[in-house]
Amino acid sequence: MSEGRSRLGRLTDAVLGGARAARDKARELRDEFRTTDEPERALVAPLLPGEEIRYVGLAPVRAPETHRAGSQLADRVHAELAEALDPRALFGLLNIVNPVAWVDAVMTPVRVAAGVLLLPGKAAVLAAGTPEAAEPEPAPGSAPREPLPLTAEQEAFRALFRLSRHRPLADQLAEIAYRRRYVFSGDLATLAGSLLLFLERYTGTPLAVTDTHLHLLRMGRRPDPDREDRRRPQVLWSVPRQRVARIDSEHGARLVQFPSTIVFDDGSWIRIVNPATRDDQSRFLAAVRDLPGQRPTA
Repeated sequence: MSEGRSRLGRLTDAVLGGARAARDKARELRDEFRTTDEPERALVAPLLPGEEIRYVGLAPVRAPETHRAGSQLADRVHAELAEALDPRALFGLLNIVNPVAWVDAVMTPVRVAAGVLLLPGKAAVLAAGTPEAAEPEPAPGSAPREPLPLTAEQEAFRALFRLSRHRPLADQLAEIAYRRRYVFSGDLATLAGSLLLFLERYTGTPLAVTDTHLHLLRMGRRPDPDREDRRRPQVLWSVPRQRVARIDSEHGARLVQFPSTIVFDDGSWIRIVNPATRDDQSRFLAAVRDLPGQRPTA
């Protein structure tokens, strides 16, 4: 009988020891992923005078093709068709009737949402540090290509997004819209389209939420604790909160990812994936709690 009790005691100790070890590990992971955005708020506050900062993202916002079926189809279409298509054929697929007028239409929401005049000086400041679009090498013996003529505003737009100066803007914009058609509403000449252009061309672009606006920032990742924080954030894109019709968010399948779909009052939408910790996600959801939309239930 005593031997049986001894075995039971050892088993109980082993179970309790395993439970304690699991609890300690869970607490360690929870502490590791507990975050605060106070340093980022202090950096961003001078850029947004008069606005109450409610959230600043801690990691870059990305716009991958998150729908599995859509991603698979997009990969197949891109591999089999996109390389063979003349860029002008994309205009028909995207219902672009007049490419020249479409470029101007795309520039309008960018001009409004970016909150900057598309002048060469300001565009160059925002574009600084972003790699120039790669230009194909000219064929041996061929004459060097001349840059296409652009107006001052078109040139500023091209510089802002680092588009090629040797190819029509309409061709390049159509290719962006075609490539990303499964993660936004498909029309670059919308608020969602203007946001996608910045996400497409810039990295290190977290969202910030204030009491009056949604902002896209150029800031970069937080440095290690033993390093000086030399980040100099910039506001790339802004939109008033009243222009956001709804935000639908859900828990992602991974520990530090969750997808959200932002719908604007012009009917456009964009699906983004925020590689954020659960603390970061909770702060974001609290910052947009007054906006309509679906929220994670668990």
